[in-house]
Amino acid sequence: MTVTDGRPLAAEITAILVTNCGLDPDAAARAPAASLEELGMDSLALLELSAVLADRWQVTLPEQAGQLSIPAVAGMVARRVDPPGHTENSVVIAAPLPLVWEVTNDVAGWPDLFTEYANAEILARDGDTVRFRLTMHPDENGVAWSWVSERTPDPATRQVRARRVETGPFEYMNIHWTYTEEPDGTRMTWVQDFAMKPTAPVDNAGMAERINTNSVVQLAIIRDRIERLARRGRSDDPEPTATFPTGGDDE
Repeated sequence: MTVTDGRPLAAEITAILVTNCGLDPDAAARAPAASLEELGMDSLALLELSAVLADRWQVTLPEQAGQLSIPAVAGMVARRVDPPGHTENSVVIAAPLPLVWEVTNDVAGWPDLFTEYANAEILARDGDTVRFRLTMHPDENGVAWSWVSERTPDPATRQVRARRVETGPFEYMNIHWTYTEEPDGTRMTWVQDFAMKPTAPVDNAGMAERINTNSVVQLAIIRDRIERLARRGRSDDPEPTATFPTGGDDE
């Protein structure tokens, strides 16, 4: 995580301690995990640090701030500057809930449902939980991004809990799918909670913007495809069997 001038937050906190609190920069470099007390910061130094953090980032240090390391203080600032990401997007699909549920939970068929996945490989099943590898189509640089995810559908509540197992640039990524019947069909909602790693090329807010933009596109594609299935007569089947032609778009 970086601040507005591009400097890592830990380096920024160190600079504040050196300039305002008398920290020996060599001591901090020798023991990056040391607590502020171990680095020689007394109560007056901690008060000065607290005042700077409150003025610059509206961050309040806890009473036992002396026990925190510089990276721990930087983490507090990072959570204030760039809070965890949260997105919520939904679409109403003019199709019965059983059809929407079946099609969207057929992970192996996702490359024919979404427009961004080139392949979905099922790795393991444990009860209702499925672990799988998703591979995207190559990006503009020819890189085909891939990761392992896990999802557990609950047919009784029509909800799915999913998470990335191989997190890549994310600290974590959790997704909650819900399905509800409405007069016009079935509403499918995606709620995503995540945080980016400090080394990620985009921060939480930037990733939230990307997810929101992409989700609108993918939900519309999924809606159109399932509605086409429903129009073919499968909507009259209480437990429809959905099939897609091979090829075409993806998530």
